[in-house]
Amino acid sequence: MSKPLDQLRRCSVAVDVGSARTRVHIKDAGLVVDEPSVVAVNTFSGALIAVGTAAERMDGRTPGHIRVVRPVSNGTVIDIEMAQRMLRALVGSSVRRAWRRRGAMQRAAVTIPHNADPLARSAAVETLTGVGAKQVELVDTPTAAGVGCGLPVEQPEATMILVCGATTTQIAVLSLGAIVSATTVPMGGDTIHHAVVQHLRNHHELILPSQAVRPLHLALTGAGEGQTTEVWGRDVATGMARTVCIDPDDVRAAIQAPLIGLSDAIRSVLHNCPPDLVADLADRGMVLAGGSALLPGLDERLRTGTGMPVHIADQPSLSAVNGLAAMVEGQVVPLNVDVH
Repeated sequence: MSKPLDQLRRCSVAVDVGSARTRVHIKDAGLVVDEPSVVAVNTFSGALIAVGTAAERMDGRTPGHIRVVRPVSNGTVIDIEMAQRMLRALVGSSVRRAWRRRGAMQRAAVTIPHNADPLARSAAVETLTGVGAKQVELVDTPTAAGVGCGLPVEQPEATMILVCGATTTQIAVLSLGAIVSATTVPMGGDTIHHAVVQHLRNHHELILPSQAVRPLHLALTGAGEGQTTEVWGRDVATGMARTVCIDPDDVRAAIQAPLIGLSDAIRSVLHNCPPDLVADLADRGMVLAGGSALLPGLDERLRTGTGMPVHIADQPSLSAVNGLAAMVEGQVVPLNVDVH
């Protein structure tokens, strides 16, 4: 990783474009953008109506001529033009002018999923070059998040990180600045959300608005045994608003399948690691990063399912961009090995 680190130190912009949020860090200026990866567009004129938080508030509430677009899916840019327009709007013209004056956008670093294919890598590069970058360095998200969590990723010892995103979770074991074993599971915060929504639709014939799902997430903790939670939504048959009382045990059963799949994926990653590295992880355990790491009770579920210690990063949602920023700022020191 020493050569990439030398290249990253020449960058002045660190960008983490995620399915849920986009974050931009500028060297010597800090985090300047932390907004939802959402764009609202007028379908008649093609003009941008809103970006970021303002656009996210419009989701599900727009008339027919306004379309809410999410240009990033599973950590990969799927709509390059919209991603470029979103970045330009989020960053703002004044900051872009400052970049050009300082030459900051000559080089930029961006996170990508560890298993990104050539098309996804090309999309990330094209997105950044479209907003002014002359050269783009790609860093896999688990490594960046590991650095951001303060893990000794450059050392000859194992560190395990789970980057829990909106739609996927990347599981990786790192050693000597590289990924030893990794996989990606289609399980994230949105997966839990959709599982709860589908359960309510199938078993109670109720369609829930987004804000009504949040109290049910507490069912993950196992708290409130014997208690029910009242939620309101729209009746599937009549279209009228009504409330129902939900047993938390039913919600836990609805989300059991994706959580079991996550535990199985962790075991698979460990199975592909050398025994010495697995021994390192027996006491150290794993670290949860990413916005969905804060799902209530997720750490306890994984602790029970794997038998390993589980820790949540101090700022899990910022782990990737903080780690990338540390590389850009030159705060990561590669391991020096003396050869005689």
